[in-house]
Amino acid sequence: MAITHIAGNKGDKIRSDCLVSLTLTAGKDILININSSVKAMYGESINTLCRDMLNFYGIEHARLEIDDRGALPFTLAARIEAVIRKHVDTDKEYLLPILPENYYTTKRDTNRFSRLYLPGNNPKLFINAGIYGSHGIILDLEDSVAPDKKYEARFLVRNALRSVDFCGAERMVRINQLPAGLDDLTFVVPHHVNLILIPKCESAGQIVQVDEKISEILGHKNSEVYLMPIIESALGVMHAFEIASASENVVALALGLEDYTADIGVQRTTEGGESYFARCMVVNAARAAGIQPIDSVFSDIDDLEALAGNARQSKSLGFTGMGCIHPRQVPIINETFLPTETEIEKAKRIVIAYEMSKKEGIGVVALDSKMIDPPVVKRALRNIQLAVDAGKLSKNWRDTYEQ
Repeated sequence: MAITHIAGNKGDKIRSDCLVSLTLTAGKDILININSSVKAMYGESINTLCRDMLNFYGIEHARLEIDDRGALPFTLAARIEAVIRKHVDTDKEYLLPILPENYYTTKRDTNRFSRLYLPGNNPKLFINAGIYGSHGIILDLEDSVAPDKKYEARFLVRNALRSVDFCGAERMVRINQLPAGLDDLTFVVPHHVNLILIPKCESAGQIVQVDEKISEILGHKNSEVYLMPIIESALGVMHAFEIASASENVVALALGLEDYTADIGVQRTTEGGESYFARCMVVNAARAAGIQPIDSVFSDIDDLEALAGNARQSKSLGFTGMGCIHPRQVPIINETFLPTETEIEKAKRIVIAYEMSKKEGIGVVALDSKMIDPPVVKRALRNIQLAVDAGKLSKNWRDTYEQ
C-alpha cells in the first residue's frame, strides 16, 4: 500500500501557508495537482518549483498535491522538502538563495529590550514581523509547535532565516528542550541565526552541549552564534550563575515564569510576589556573569496597562528586557526600558561632574554629597547613549547643558 506523507496547514483561516501531500507511486510519471486561488498567476512557477525539487531528490514516480493559501516560495519549498524527506532518507537540503540583507551579525551587548516570539510552524506571522520594532525576533520550535509538527517546522524556520527580511532585528531561534534541541541546531546554525535560546535550562552542562554542537556544525570553535539560556524551574534558578557563566557565548539569561510557577506549585499573578525570589536570582546571576538579565513574557495580551506596570517592575529589579507574545506589546516594552527623562537628567549631571573632575585633576567625584564610582558613571553613559539612539537626547547635548 502506498504511503502518503503530509506537511503544512489547511483551513478557512489559514493564510500564507499550504498543505502538501506526497505519495510515491510505481510505474507512473510525476503527477502534480495544484489547488490555489492564485493559480492563474503563479501556478506555473509553483509547478516548476515542485518538479525542480522532486528532480533534486531523484524522485521519478510520485503524486504531489498542493492546497495553496497564498504561500510564499520559502514556505512552499519548506513544505515540499518536509514531505520528500519523510519518504527519502537523505541529508540533502534544497536551499533557496539567501537575501543579501540577512548576512548581518549582532553584538554581545546589543539592546534586547523586546523579543517577539513567533510560532515556528506559522509562516503568516513571519512575513511582516520585522516592522513592529522588536529588538529580537524568536522563531520558536519549542512550546508553540505541536509535537507532530516539529519536524516540518525545522524546514520552515530554516527557510525563513534565509528568505525573510526581519528589518535588522536580532534573529533568534528557540530550540526544543535537550536532547531533541541538538538536532534542531543542524537546521538553523548554518543559516546565519544570531542567537539560540535554550529552554528549560538547569545545568552548565546543557550550555556546553549546545556550544559544542554549534562548533561541530560550523567546523570551528563557535564565535558566531550567541546563547540565551532560559531558566524555567526551581533547579534552574538555583544553578543560575553556573549556567550564566558556562560559556563566553552566553550573552543573556532569560526567565520563563509560566513553567517556573508550575514547577514550584503556585499560580502566576500580576503582582509577581510568587516569582520575586527567582527574578532576583536571575538578575544577580546574570550581572555577576557580566551578561544581560531578561525577564519573562507577560501572558495577558489585552491588559496593556498591567503590561506597562509589569515592565516597570521588571526594570526596577534590574532586568534589561522582556519577551513579547504579541506585536502590540513591543512599543510599551521598548519605551519602558528606555531611560526616563528623570534618569536622563541624572545621567547628564553624573557625566558632567565626572568629566569636570577629570579636567580639574580631582581624584574623588561627588554629586549631591554622594560619591560617584566608575560603575555609576558607566551606567550613566549607557543611559545617555540609549537616549541619543532613541532620539530622546541630542548627541551634542553637552553644548546646551546648563548646570
